[in-house]
Amino acid sequence: MIKSKMPNNSTLKPIYQKIAIDIANRIVSGDLSIGDKLHGRSSLASQYNVSPETVRRSVSLLSQMDIVKVTKGSGIVINSVDNCLQFIDKFKDIDSISSIKKNIVDLLEKKKELDKNIEHSIDELVDYSSRFKNSNPFIPFEFQIHSEMSIINKTISQAEFWQNTGATIIGIRRDDKLILSPGPTTIFKDNDIFIVICSENNYYRIKDFLNEK
Repeated sequence: MIKSKMPNNSTLKPIYQKIAIDIANRIVSGDLSIGDKLHGRSSLASQYNVSPETVRRSVSLLSQMDIVKVTKGSGIVINSVDNCLQFIDKFKDIDSISSIKKNIVDLLEKKKELDKNIEHSIDELVDYSSRFKNSNPFIPFEFQIHSEMSIINKTISQAEFWQNTGATIIGIRRDDKLILSPGPTTIFKDNDIFIVICSENNYYRIKDFLNEK
């Protein structure tokens, strides 16, 4: 089983946003109060071990949200606690969306690789079983659908395929594609070739079932 690892939200934010959120959290926690002055940009740069430009962007972000006021002579002054809460919530939502999008992309890539491996394994199984069918009680068989069959345009569930045949469908070849592990809502279409795992007895049950009028 492939386990997906959710990305760490902290790695998604630029460093200047992390610093701004850290300052906002300090204000909310009471470590900094309205009217307090922050250290100068050089001191903040040293404190967070970043460049003065990064601190400037952090302070600019806080200023845009009216959390701090920056004036010549007065420096950086804390202006609002309520705006801190809005600011923290805003970037939390952005991170959540970014995290979900990144996780979807990662899962799709893993699914693509998994589908490729399953398709390769099915091809190997079909090849192996066709060569050594006498030594294997459960082997894959392929059946082609045509328009005169009663199951045409029915779903696997509607056709009650397993109930009528005792066989499990592991794939359907449709045009140039292979549908892996088709679900109960998958529709049988003309010229489909479906692959099942079954015994020889099930094979004849499938043949009879497909030829029913």
